[in-house]
Amino acid sequence: MLFFTSRRANRYFLLDSLCLYRHKYHAQIRFSAWHGFGQGQVQMNPPVSRNINRLLNHHNRSIISQPAQIINRRNHKPGYYGGAVEALWLRAITGGLASFAKRLYSSCMELVEKLALLAGAAKYDASCASSGSGGRGSRLGASLPAGVCHSWTEDGRCVSLLKVLFSNTCRFDCAYCVNRVSADTRRSSFTVQELVDITCEFYRRNYIEGIFLSSGIFADPDIVMERLIETARTLRTGAGYGGYIHLKIIPGAGEKLIREAGLWADRLSANIELPTEQSLNLLAPQKSGKLILGAMKDAAAAGLENEEDRRRVARTAPRKLASTPVFAPAGQSTQLIVGATGEDDRQIINLSGALYRKYRMRRVYYSAFMPPGGEGGIPDPRLPDIPGPPLVREHRLYQADWLLRFYHFSPGEILEDDPWLDPHLDPKTAWALKHLDRFPVEVNRAGYEELLRVPGLGARSARRIIETRRSRSLGFEGLRRIGVVLKRARYFITASGSFLDRPGDPRRIRRILSDIDGAGLQLPLFEF
Repeated sequence: MLFFTSRRANRYFLLDSLCLYRHKYHAQIRFSAWHGFGQGQVQMNPPVSRNINRLLNHHNRSIISQPAQIINRRNHKPGYYGGAVEALWLRAITGGLASFAKRLYSSCMELVEKLALLAGAAKYDASCASSGSGGRGSRLGASLPAGVCHSWTEDGRCVSLLKVLFSNTCRFDCAYCVNRVSADTRRSSFTVQELVDITCEFYRRNYIEGIFLSSGIFADPDIVMERLIETARTLRTGAGYGGYIHLKIIPGAGEKLIREAGLWADRLSANIELPTEQSLNLLAPQKSGKLILGAMKDAAAAGLENEEDRRRVARTAPRKLASTPVFAPAGQSTQLIVGATGEDDRQIINLSGALYRKYRMRRVYYSAFMPPGGEGGIPDPRLPDIPGPPLVREHRLYQADWLLRFYHFSPGEILEDDPWLDPHLDPKTAWALKHLDRFPVEVNRAGYEELLRVPGLGARSARRIIETRRSRSLGFEGLRRIGVVLKRARYFITASGSFLDRPGDPRRIRRILSDIDGAGLQLPLFEF
């Protein structure tokens, strides 16, 4: 799909295709339209009028989405053409301005190529919990346009984001990055206005609910950060955009810029990339762990100050609270690459725990290392030679991270003896099998913290159990209705003293619950 902005008419056009005929009278054009277009008036010769009318009626019958009235000044007869057409377009067609149409087509194609290139370059950043959607043509179930990906909120909702880079030009030579300066990659950059127009038009069409905007380091960090902030500010103030904005913090940018970014964006993120300074020196020598952590610290401090300011306003002038800006209300996140260097899972989990404590991190994302450029990749002796991305390890790290965030586990509890997470058993079950002396738990008497430690029982289920047992005792059928996964929990709980299955031999339980055959890595759609 082609996206075009007309400066002269101050209108936006979404084009399906543009085919030019070297003919004296006309050029053929196909288009789609949306709301917001009014009437256009144009003077045109009758033969040309008939040609356009015949072409549009013949070729565009299947894509008409909104009629627009075009007035023929010569005979004053109104005519209706498929799609909303501006006078600028009709002047180009009826006047035989093929060169103008060619320039227009070239401009549209350039923007489409930019979008495809910079959206493709952004897909490796996992710090918005997204999965890119690839195009599948015009078949049933065709996916969204380039750059639109899916993200999941904390309450489980799936939202669509426009995920792009401002520029894929970068001065850094990070071994794991497809956009590194030594890579033979096509380079391009958006302008601020191009990004604003694309975001607003995608939003109007309900393609997206927000934007995730990052960038290569094409200049001084302050300059790059200013471009990102200018885009967010223009969206908010110039375009009146009220959707979700996720901005990438450029490490090394000034504290003042980070504070301003948080006033326009809903979430900020500065990727820590690798677990240790030694790994950064090896694979990303131009990056500094101190600068990355400094950016996180500045964002956390700005958030605390903003909260204090809002509390003060709420006490002294409650009516002004609604107009007091909120600094990055969705907090900040970061990304760790897993498997590019030799750090074990204990180091990664300890680092994540420290980030949650010190910098009020809302989320740490884990990205399984894959060679830059896909299969075959860009050769680099610094990178590991592995058959594929360690997806199982990434999955176990996310499960362990869940225990840190919602189940009140400490990093030391998750990995006590072994520095590596069990690839065949989820971390919570592995911990429970090592502490069978704490089980079984009586669900009708246990406290919230005890219930959280039971495999197969989540935070929501634990709250429901406590609420339900105020009025009645719970049995196993009641637990099933609440949402407890009895397939796992049955070995670790009792209900009014009765068992479904006694703990017994931990090796037997491990054999039953483990994913040695790979069966449990993908959760079943329905749990019976």
